[in-house]
Amino acid sequence: MKIAFVGKGGSGKTTLSSLFIRHLAAARVPVIAIDADINQHLAAALGLDEHADCAPPAMGAQLPLIKEYLRGTNPRIASAETMIKTTPPGAGSRLLRVGDDNPVFDACARTVRLDDGEARLMATGPFTESDLGVACYHSKVGAVELCLNHLVDGREEFIVVDMTAGSDSFASGMFTRFDMTFLVAEPTRKGTAVYRQYKEYARDFGVALRVVGNKVQGPDDLAFLRDEVGEDLLVTFGHSEWVRAMEKGRPPRFDTLEATNRQALRVLHETADAAYASRDWERYTRQMVHFHLKNAESWGNARTGADLAAQVDPAFTLDERSAASRQPA
Repeated sequence: MKIAFVGKGGSGKTTLSSLFIRHLAAARVPVIAIDADINQHLAAALGLDEHADCAPPAMGAQLPLIKEYLRGTNPRIASAETMIKTTPPGAGSRLLRVGDDNPVFDACARTVRLDDGEARLMATGPFTESDLGVACYHSKVGAVELCLNHLVDGREEFIVVDMTAGSDSFASGMFTRFDMTFLVAEPTRKGTAVYRQYKEYARDFGVALRVVGNKVQGPDDLAFLRDEVGEDLLVTFGHSEWVRAMEKGRPPRFDTLEATNRQALRVLHETADAAYASRDWERYTRQMVHFHLKNAESWGNARTGADLAAQVDPAFTLDERSAASRQPA
């Protein structure tokens, strides 16, 4: 299942996504964690040292390798240089699976050992001063979108993406790539403003959205969130001494997380798992093609000098059956 964590900057989405990743790893569920935020903090939240040599390789720096591998023998793609972030797979494309070993994961993923399991961690890479004036962060996130477009995941396989803050997630079609989106909201007017934006944008694309209240300290906070987001409020997290220790770089064992917060993580897991029944691979593929054609017309054709609409394979649907017959590595 592909799961996104979104929310206002400072809402705690990276913290909660890291707790969910730890929960899945403890349940021995295969999980890939992706840091797609402009501020890269997921590695630290999972306990990795913040030194550069401890961070996972930047996906943005591996984009040529990613394109060449995913292209495979797809006859509709003349060269890796003509692939853009929304290029959809077709016959001959190589597809990614969560448990696979392949050149993309070899180059971009790092295994993180957690208390009771492990996760594969990937990251776009930080937006640095050298990027100013010559790049935008969305070009780096494009590596994530391209991988998600070629990734087939089954039940009890999880990809958890810590998205960039606020409504910036809508700068591309990546927000439609998920089975479930958890929007982290504090019990404040600013905290719920992003929810209203996201709800409006997501409505036309059938994006499954649930709100996770964070920093909820009492009945007044809970009542406020219920008034603001209604039935979309799924669960809340309160104060956590475990999280405070984690933020100081001294996390206790994960099984000592407060019982109420452990139960909240179980609710997230059950809700995400239940979304499998609503999976619509044809709609997923159709939305992928929609954003690709939109990007091709607005900038892709001019940038690559190719007719990118021709990359669309009308007979191809990305699903678990297509993964079973995928191009060998």
